[in-house]
Amino acid sequence: MSMTKTKPIGTMAEPWDQLDAAPMRGRAPPASAPIVPKGSIAGRSLAAVVAIMTFLAALTTGAVMLVVSAASDWQSDVSREVTIQVRPVSGRDLEADVRKAVEITRATSGIGDVQAYSKEESARLVEPWLGAGLALDDLPIPRLIVVKLVPGARPDLAALRKALAAQVAPASLDDHRHWIDRMRTMAGTAIVAGLAVLALVLVVTVLSVTFATRGAMATNRPIVEVLHYVGATDNFISSQFQHHFLILGFRGGAIGGGAAILLFGTMEAANAWLAGTPGGDEVAALFGTFTIGVFGYLAILGQIVLMAVVTAFASRRTVNHTLESID
Repeated sequence: MSMTKTKPIGTMAEPWDQLDAAPMRGRAPPASAPIVPKGSIAGRSLAAVVAIMTFLAALTTGAVMLVVSAASDWQSDVSREVTIQVRPVSGRDLEADVRKAVEITRATSGIGDVQAYSKEESARLVEPWLGAGLALDDLPIPRLIVVKLVPGARPDLAALRKALAAQVAPASLDDHRHWIDRMRTMAGTAIVAGLAVLALVLVVTVLSVTFATRGAMATNRPIVEVLHYVGATDNFISSQFQHHFLILGFRGGAIGGGAAILLFGTMEAANAWLAGTPGGDEVAALFGTFTIGVFGYLAILGQIVLMAVVTAFASRRTVNHTLESID
């Protein structure tokens, strides 16, 4: 006759009575609630930081694209024309020198329109610096000849420069090469500066996510240790943090990137509304059409995704490093 050992009624259960209920090693326990709370103050602060960083990155990208586009437009405009300057020299007929320079230029292959500025037009060019109503007869103001090049043509400017020097000594040809080189340098500098700012933004974002993840790990360390000891794998725990911070990063990036898109869209609409006005013409002269185009908006959307991925990757790396110290 077998006897069954029974536990007296009212006695407390021993810890080993629940041993069979513990999950097996390597199997993730069912999670009824997330390890990291969603509405924490640290989470909202991190989302705000990511939003600010994304907004700054988008502004930098848009500014670089505007500078490069404007420099390209200026370079295209400048490269389509050259300027001939005829200086007044004592003992020479300035009007005759101008006419001779125009004839030599028009005879050159690849030259389109040639326009010589009159004395009055040349005087109006210096009015912003010297003022209007001044007697400019005694000033050695040179006469300008604007030469339009035929699109796609490659005129021999060296030969034209030699012909002018031989037949019209006071005339000099300026092909604006110096300005084109400066525009290229400016565009290259803007690109390098933009990349440097984007790198700094990514570094700040990674550091912010690292500190926020460490804070979340410290706050939830007892829960993490229990999950770790009862059988939850490191991959399961890190994936929980990664998912949490991925959502935070995407939320913050969407806010910052959306604000940047709204800003650029508003400025583009304002530029279109001011088109034809003096202020609008000045803005168009400095910044071109003042639009970042489709590629600019796609770049901002790409930065939103990039910030979310960087946030998730930084949090997972920090969690894995912390779990290694627990082991």
